[in-house]
Amino acid sequence: MAKNQKLVEEITSMDVDFARWYTDVVKKAELIDYSSVRGCMIIKPYGYAIWEHIQQQLDKRFKATGHENVYMPMFIPESLLQKEKDHVEGFAPEVAWVTHGGQDPLAERLCVRPTSETLFCEHYANAIQSYRDLPKLYNQWCSVVRWEKTTRPFLRSLEFLWQEGHTAHATADEAQEETIKMLNVYAEFCENVLAIPMIKGQKTDKEKFAGAKATYTIESLMHDGKALQSGTTHNFGDGFAKAFDIQYTDKDNQLSYVHQTSWGVSTRLVGGIIMVHGDDNGLVLPPMIAPVQLVIIPIMQKKEGVLDKAYELKEKLSSIARVKVDDADKSPGWKFSEHEMKGVPVRLEIGPKDIEKGQVVLVTRSNREKIFVPMDELEATVQKVLKQVQQELLEKARAHRDAHTYVAASMEEFEKSLTEAPGFIKAMWCGSRACEDAIKEKTGATARCIPFEQEQISNTCICCEEPAKNMVLWAKAY
Repeated sequence: MAKNQKLVEEITSMDVDFARWYTDVVKKAELIDYSSVRGCMIIKPYGYAIWEHIQQQLDKRFKATGHENVYMPMFIPESLLQKEKDHVEGFAPEVAWVTHGGQDPLAERLCVRPTSETLFCEHYANAIQSYRDLPKLYNQWCSVVRWEKTTRPFLRSLEFLWQEGHTAHATADEAQEETIKMLNVYAEFCENVLAIPMIKGQKTDKEKFAGAKATYTIESLMHDGKALQSGTTHNFGDGFAKAFDIQYTDKDNQLSYVHQTSWGVSTRLVGGIIMVHGDDNGLVLPPMIAPVQLVIIPIMQKKEGVLDKAYELKEKLSSIARVKVDDADKSPGWKFSEHEMKGVPVRLEIGPKDIEKGQVVLVTRSNREKIFVPMDELEATVQKVLKQVQQELLEKARAHRDAHTYVAASMEEFEKSLTEAPGFIKAMWCGSRACEDAIKEKTGATARCIPFEQEQISNTCICCEEPAKNMVLWAKAY
């Protein structure tokens, strides 16, 4: 058991140093390794398997809403990027440039895509001629590059994996409907699959996407009280269409500009899963996206019949869960700790005495509840336990978020909440950029969103005490 304890002790306690705890978990749970390029991560098989399950679940939802997958080039000519002024200015500090092909200087610099709006616009300008060509509902799965100054695995890296939806519509109403529809798809996915509750709302003009008419977001709260922007959708109106001359002939034979949207989530969702559900022993994975949902640990596996029974149970359960038998030559205690660290939702223990009694032991990772289950009830019980764990993780995350959401009617209350117990703060805002900047400069908190569900906390802005326009959700954020 000494090895078992050492394995656990190698993870820094989250209450001692949350940043260090996070780094320990992503490394020791074998999610990533560091590469020789600063800020770029090697996503290891276990970490990539989590992303694959996220990808599969989301892709199913995208296709169910009529979207098709495409793939755009990695490189964007500088002249193309320059076509939309606000967009290029917004991304300029993060752009990586290719200046040479082999030994030869390029006639025109190529941007390594930080996002693909301009590429889709160029394509749409050629592909859309008539109202019959609309809507265009495209999505792509790819990587993007943004030259970040400070990086952290999954949360912020120079290159990261994501999906980006890009759609074109005949009318402003259709574009707005798409923007909200996809925000709702993201929120439902995060809640039902990742077990992370979200707050939906609109970004302030300061925080909206470069070149967008309006940006909407889903915001989640991490264990340490910081917010994580977990997904965004953007209504571009016809701004990009005018910059790239994307016009179509409408039903009245008149030329009109299309209205566009864009939306995306990335591997930062994996970081969110870690920081919402993890504990001092490592990962805690929601069953819906766990690479292994149930691990079978044979006890006294060298005894005759034990391994055979373990593999028999695996075959029996594989139709209802992702199952692994750990038959490594290690002690059961070591295996328990290893799979706890990796966040496997349910552990099944089977030994000679269990075989004699016709039962197994099930232990859940989230609350370490241990139950004895007759083998003839195993399939039904495993399904029930996995659903229960999924629901309990969501309820626990929602309870934590609600307990760390505060109301502030003054700057004094605002600063006190941030200092004493960080979390979400609901406070009124007049709508001015000056007040938004002042609050950030004074407290470090940013406007996460203007929630769709509004509350009238007071009649005045907490910063300038002028008449308030909206209740805003504020927090320090990743």
